[in-house]
Amino acid sequence: MASQLFAIRFRATRPAELARFWSGVLGWERAGEPGDGVALLPPGDAGFRLRFLPGAEPKSAQNRAHFDLTSASPEEQRRTVARALELGGSHLDVGQLPEEGHVVLADPDGNEFCVIEPGNAFLADTGVIGALACDGTQRVGRFWSEALGWPLVWDQDEETAIQSPEGGTKITWGGPPVAPQTGANRLSFELALPAGADAEAEVDRLVALGARRADTGTGEGDDGYVQMLDPDGNEFSVRRPG
Repeated sequence: MASQLFAIRFRATRPAELARFWSGVLGWERAGEPGDGVALLPPGDAGFRLRFLPGAEPKSAQNRAHFDLTSASPEEQRRTVARALELGGSHLDVGQLPEEGHVVLADPDGNEFCVIEPGNAFLADTGVIGALACDGTQRVGRFWSEALGWPLVWDQDEETAIQSPEGGTKITWGGPPVAPQTGANRLSFELALPAGADAEAEVDRLVALGARRADTGTGEGDDGYVQMLDPDGNEFSVRRPG
């Protein structure tokens, strides 16, 4: 059985503060975790959680992934932006044009995200997090489609996008040019296996698809995770069944 996307991890300088911000923006419930980590749980049983873990260094370059938040109306877009600013976010200039309808912001840790204008057909019916928009190659989009069992909903001009068969957030990769990686990514995927699954068989399957174990000896962490890299060199982890 294929791994499930259990969480998007944020490596944060102040995990609790960052979790508080995103809980307020998204309206997701907070849950404690061992150590200094904090998790946000999506409404209902569907979708991935967000995990905020200590360990990020001060930000020096644009992230390779960011959230695109959806809006049902201009008023809702304005409310989302206002709420984000009240919670400690800030406006961000990444070269967007005045006539573009989306608003670019940064969270208190400097992570970029966009609040998309209403009427975006590609993000229709996806939920509040319409997309996780990533820098990445066509190869990595196809890899994640196979790894998660999520069909490609876009594969054109080296741009790719996938979505769970159950709907929800899309994950997109913009194709070349791909931004260079500067240090460990602040956002990464955490995969989980169902109880009783063979973790080594799943790791072997992911390697056959184009991933590799991280350069930490065996790639085995001391916390029950196997640390891996996707075909573009992005870190991700596979949680062993507990």
